[in-house]
Amino acid sequence: MHAFRSYIDAGISTPVSDADFARICAAFTPKKLRKKAFLLRAGEVCKHFAFVLAGALRMYSVNEKGGEHVLSLGVENWWVGDRESCVLLTPSRYYVEALEDASLLLITHAQMQELLCTVPAWADLMRGLDHRHNIATQKRLEAAISSTAEERYVAFRAQHPTFERRFSQQLIASYLGILPETLSRIRTRLLAAKPQLAEVLS
Repeated sequence: MHAFRSYIDAGISTPVSDADFARICAAFTPKKLRKKAFLLRAGEVCKHFAFVLAGALRMYSVNEKGGEHVLSLGVENWWVGDRESCVLLTPSRYYVEALEDASLLLITHAQMQELLCTVPAWADLMRGLDHRHNIATQKRLEAAISSTAEERYVAFRAQHPTFERRFSQQLIASYLGILPETLSRIRTRLLAAKPQLAEVLS
């Protein structure tokens, strides 16, 4: 749990106390998820938020024609789960799948609310997380409306430099809302313009 404590300390103004960290840990349930296993399937109620200790996951939907759309990607120190379903206890429209063997910490919405009321350090952490999430969501919406496919890809690569090695081009293209062949052309064009990117894009 050292990595989890480091994550908490990095998000608050002063290090979390041993007593508060024990309260936080008591609210979580560890879970291992094998590659290609599902944490959530469409139609189920999302009963937990999941903090990723290790591994890579994706959350995606499937349209009426069977096409997949990736809503989010998650790696170490990220949260995954359908917030709407977890809070409102409604059936989810999404799947959450492990793309690598994953180690997770699960917490219910009720347990999360109890921590927010009883552990100030946790409330501080979650306020910061919500601010960052809201800003990232706004930027992603703006990019979807006003940015070109290449601009979205370049911004994605700058913001998530390790994702190229963790996720396939097809998944990244789906996340960015572009066709895989469009992403391939963009990558080829960028490589031709800047050969030093070859190692990053390979």
